[in-house]
Amino acid sequence: MSLLTLAAAAAQAHEPIHWVDLGLKNYLFRIGSFELRWYSLAYLAGIVLGYWHLSRMIRSPGAPLAQRHADDLFFYCTLGIILGGRLGYATFYTGGNTGIPSLWTHPTELLSLWHGGMSFHGGLIGVLLAMLWVSWRGGLNFVRVADYLSVCVPFGMMFGRLANFVNGELWGRVVTNPNLPWAMVFPDAPDQLPRHPSQLYEAGLEGLLMIVIMLTLYWKTRARFRPGLLVGVFTVGIGCARFFVEFFREPDAQLEDFARETGLSMGQWLTIPLILLGLFMIARALAKPALASGRPATA
Repeated sequence: MSLLTLAAAAAQAHEPIHWVDLGLKNYLFRIGSFELRWYSLAYLAGIVLGYWHLSRMIRSPGAPLAQRHADDLFFYCTLGIILGGRLGYATFYTGGNTGIPSLWTHPTELLSLWHGGMSFHGGLIGVLLAMLWVSWRGGLNFVRVADYLSVCVPFGMMFGRLANFVNGELWGRVVTNPNLPWAMVFPDAPDQLPRHPSQLYEAGLEGLLMIVIMLTLYWKTRARFRPGLLVGVFTVGIGCARFFVEFFREPDAQLEDFARETGLSMGQWLTIPLILLGLFMIARALAKPALASGRPATA
């Protein structure tokens, strides 16, 4: 029995949730042609909450950076998220055999952020470059800066995925379980079959779960005194969560053939190196002696 046949049977056996019945809209308010979109607010909320929490963290004993460094990270990481996310999308998800003209050859489209298209891995690279710049300029230990910032990143991950759900975008694959109570029909899906709300899966795993893990490790254990441990746990956690959710997330239309030919989606292939890197950092951090808790912040 084909996947579409199973999905049709599922729709008859159990009435799915219809996204349009939830009364959601992709903007907070509209004035003329201007819309304040939830996606923009999600980015802003994640960055501001992360900055607030980082400012709290550096007041605890042994912090590797001062408030002025946190201010610099707030600015440069914001640029890294936006520019890296867009350039990553242009690199990994357009051009080649994707069926979408390469954004690298269309500079005006590359700058048209309102048309959508952001890459998680590109944004991650942008943030890493921002941390490298701030660490080098301030004479800071890069690994310890990454430890502290990794505790704050899941806030943005959660808000961003919730915004994807509110926008009714990046929906999941067609369900095969006829009794899945949260199966959902999204208005822009071409087949109008019940699907996994994979945005909520990601918000729960990449966001909420990682928030609980990272905050617990930082505030309830001495993990912050083992350089590389926090960022290693974060990298493995985010990588495993993303790899798992990709089994339920609909592949980008231009990369469906790639996923079928290789057995994994583009997101999963890009995630494997992250998991391996995270495991290496955890092993390295645990193999070295912990820092003294009273070590002063690097000025």
